[in-house]
Parts: sequence; structure tokens; C-alpha cells
Amino acid sequence: MQKAATEPLLAVDRAARRVFRPWRRSAPMQVLRWFGQAGDQLQLRTLIGGLFALGLVRGEHRLLYAAARMLVAHELATVAKRAVKDRVDRRRPRNAAKGKAVRPRKGRSKAKACNSFPSGHSAGAMAVACAFAAAYPEHRRAALTAAGAVSLAQVPTAAHYPSDVAAGMAIGAATDGAIGLAARALIAAARLLTGSARETAAGPRDTDLV
Repeated sequence: MQKAATEPLLAVDRAARRVFRPWRRSAPMQVLRWFGQAGDQLQLRTLIGGLFALGLVRGEHRLLYAAARMLVAHELATVAKRAVKDRVDRRRPRNAAKGKAVRPRKGRSKAKACNSFPSGHSAGAMAVACAFAAAYPEHRRAALTAAGAVSLAQVPTAAHYPSDVAAGMAIGAATDGAIGLAARALIAAARLLTGSARETAAGPRDTDLV
């Protein structure tokens, strides 16, 4: 039942490997691979550090908040995707032999060639983009478009299957979504505590004494 449900996704993965794998060493794909590296941990941390520095220089609290949220989202997404990678083995499209199955399987391999699922670049890029969009909703479309482009670049370069990318993007979006929920809960709790403290300081109202 479960295998039948995932077969359409695996069919798309097989088709993508069949189409793109022969071209993975071509010049256009090398350029695309360079672009896709924008989702790597070093590049994303460098971007976040640059925004932190810019926010400090300009004294922009919103930019500092954006950078802080981006950092937390990125690090949590990195932990989440690593937790999955450490439990799932899947050979990358560029490493899989012709005719080999592309289905993810339980495993503990540490080899990069076997850690295709999920896409870490996609998880990191989407987490950072969602975090930036939360602070700058007017730039949401641009941020998510950039993250989507970095994520999709992983497919034609034969670094990942489409389902790897979809899973990575979902992890990134879910990570920042969880941060947003936690932040709203903390704000609500702080307001509740502040309100209670004010009422206590004001003393009992006349109506409370009747």
C-alpha cells in the first residue's frame, strides 16, 4: 500500500535522473551547480553574518531580528535534515548505477553519495528565506523565489532527486513555521504576565470588593 502510494513520486525521480544524469558534467550544468551552492551551510551563514553586520552598522532592529531568525531557522533546519539523513540511505542521481532503485531505505551510511534524502541545500535555503520573509513580508515573493531557484538547481545537476528537494523545502518551511509559532506563544505569555502584574500593582478594583 505504502509503496504504491509513493510510486508516482519515484517515477518522477527516475525520469529526472534519466533526463539530467547524462548532462551532469556539461558546462551549463557546472554553472548551475555553482549557483546551487548558494544553499550550502557556509554560504548561508556568511549571508546571515553580513546581514547582522549591516544591521549593527545601520542600527536597524528589524534587520537584526531578521538575521537572528534566519540563523536560528538555518541551524534548526540543519539539525532536522541531518537527523533524517542519518537514518535514510539513498544514492544520489549522479552516483546511482543505471537501472538501480531510487527508493529511500533505512540505513546509517555516512557516505555523501548515499545521503541524497533530503536535500540539505533546499532545507537551509527555504528556512532562511522563510525567516527573512517573516521579518520583511514585502520581500516575501523575492526571498521564496530565490530559495526555490537554489533548491530546484539541485535536480538538473544530478545532486538530488525532485522528492529530495521537496522534502528539504518542506523541512525548511516547517522549521521557520515552528519558530513563528513559538515566538507568538512567548509574546502571548509575556503579555498575559505583564497584564497580571499590572492588575496586581493596581490593587483590587471597587467591583471586586462588592
